[in-house]
Amino acid sequence: MTDAQRPLRILTITNLWPVDGSFRGIFVREHVEILRRLGHHVDVEVVAQKRGRADYLLAGPRVGRLVRRGNYDVVHVHYGLTALAARFARGVPRVLTIYGSDVNVGWQRRVTRFAWAGTTARIYLSRPSAQRAGEPSGTVIPNGVDFSLFAPSDRAAARAALGLEPGDKVILFGAATGSPIKGYDVFTDVLAELRNRGVAVRELVLAAPGQPRSEVPAKFAAADVLLFTSKKGFESSPTVVKEASAMGLPVVSVGVGDVREVLSGVTPSAVVDYPEPWGGEDARRALVTELADRTEEVLAKGGRSNGREAIAHLDAEVIARRVVEVYREAIAASKRGATGEAGADLKAGAR
Repeated sequence: MTDAQRPLRILTITNLWPVDGSFRGIFVREHVEILRRLGHHVDVEVVAQKRGRADYLLAGPRVGRLVRRGNYDVVHVHYGLTALAARFARGVPRVLTIYGSDVNVGWQRRVTRFAWAGTTARIYLSRPSAQRAGEPSGTVIPNGVDFSLFAPSDRAAARAALGLEPGDKVILFGAATGSPIKGYDVFTDVLAELRNRGVAVRELVLAAPGQPRSEVPAKFAAADVLLFTSKKGFESSPTVVKEASAMGLPVVSVGVGDVREVLSGVTPSAVVDYPEPWGGEDARRALVTELADRTEEVLAKGGRSNGREAIAHLDAEVIARRVVEVYREAIAASKRGATGEAGADLKAGAR
């Protein structure tokens, strides 16, 4: 077996991991599960979360002990702040995935840049995030979608199970309503605008406490449109947009992260940019109006989108294999003695 075929021993360090029925970091867990299905050994260490923010610093010695005992080929750090916890993961190449707010929010960007010293390679979920971090040609690999879970299914059965009528116009909110960055206030204003126009729409919320992951696809199947209204400056590569597209659900979204790129070949769907200058009531009203316009147009067209075919390159297994290429490049670079900023030159999987 060649080095390019050998299964890897991977330590995943993350502050994004679903616990107690939440969906926080579900994409990290699914990525780990796919790596395991591909034959790799993956251990996971969760930092912060229940331990609190102090664990970003306090976890360093704990992670160092894991690395010394684990005989790992590579350490994969998810999220910029988490790199603080990996600072003692020495003697093994480190790959850091940047998610969005870790470079979009000023103080987080400064901490992230300090913490990534010594990483062998960095992965960005979108090109805007790479540009924001000062690495415009950096490696970009977005989160993937589990195509086996998020597959087109019986719409009538999904609606019946959720208590929806066949003729309802159902607009899906793709997060928990209490999340401060997901823009539920804008979502409800768009629905109010549609109702003022005489368009009868029903709201459906994707997230629910204790909801099994297996029940999530039914909501995509039952809806007519995913309306994605996340606040400007916080998203990098929203997974829910890709999940909806994989199931053929049309999407109307604000232009955040890589949404425009993901939806570029998906019809019917629409992307609305934030009006500039942003921050006043006039800009907010303009955004609500245009989102309502595009949503009304998509509802009038009816039917499903061609999203599954258009985003086939985002199948989670395809993405996992691209990430493994980055691991192997990082391992090779480490063996050549590459350290620190040399990792910026790694291009495996870049696009």
